[in-house]
Amino acid sequence: MLERLRGQEVQTQLREVNDFFNRRIRWVDDIHVWGQEDFWATPLEAMGKAQGDCEDYSIAKYITLKQLGVPGERLRMIYVRARIGRSQITQAHMVLGYYSTPSAEPLVLDNIAPSISPASQRTDLDPVFSFNSEGLWAGGTTQSRADPLARLSRWRNVVERMQSQGFI
Repeated sequence: MLERLRGQEVQTQLREVNDFFNRRIRWVDDIHVWGQEDFWATPLEAMGKAQGDCEDYSIAKYITLKQLGVPGERLRMIYVRARIGRSQITQAHMVLGYYSTPSAEPLVLDNIAPSISPASQRTDLDPVFSFNSEGLWAGGTTQSRADPLARLSRWRNVVERMQSQGFI
């Protein structure tokens, strides 16, 4: 997939990477896959099990798009509160956002909704914070607030494992 998509337009890369992981990883709660309440898997770990949860999809898409040459500053993992159905009940969820410019409305790559949509069309999602390797943002702000490796231990752990596996 990487060789085929290298050099393609970003929109094509986003769509193909989103579809690739949404089709090949089956959503399973971390406790059943890893025996832990909340485990962030590397792409290799998620693909090896062919199972994962929302963080695993988002991380795999993020790393793959970066490997295809999409600038890291245009990609952020977005932690959201997702409304379930038409109710007011929400659950923690993570999606990947693609920002064509730092202040642009992101396109949302999600394992729940297969088509990529602008964030304004995802009224079921309320952003809490977003992050990538360069920064950590609160809500929908455009200014980074912190170093994600210092503030997010799960991100730090998965980055260390990806480095040892040769991803980054």
